[in-house]
Amino acid sequence: MAKAASKAKILVADDDPEILGMLSLRLAKRGYEVSEAQDGEKTIAEARVRRPDLIVLDVMMPLKNGWEVARTLRQDDATKDIGIIILTAIGERVNEMTSPLYGADEHIDKPFEFDDLERAIERVLAKRR
Repeated sequence: MAKAASKAKILVADDDPEILGMLSLRLAKRGYEVSEAQDGEKTIAEARVRRPDLIVLDVMMPLKNGWEVARTLRQDDATKDIGIIILTAIGERVNEMTSPLYGADEHIDKPFEFDDLERAIERVLAKRR
């Protein structure tokens, strides 16, 4: 049985407290069950424990960057099917070329429109069901 979008679990991983808080609040208001991580190591640990349906993942984070996190999760049978959206200010061309190499389902550049992120979330969740 497919999960309703309002029940989907999303892990938001970003080391910027403002972005983390804004995304978490907005996604929770949309009915998602939201958890947070502020570094790469915690993101991997949270993913293994909480088994989110999707991770919104920044690249430039302490301990492990988002690409390392994505690669680690894709290589682990327990987490390989989690949806991943890379959300970063690293640069449009770099994000476009690099994110798919590490297993991201989608990528969005900062600054971003929340509507664009929400559409990407819906696409990834639809593919992962």
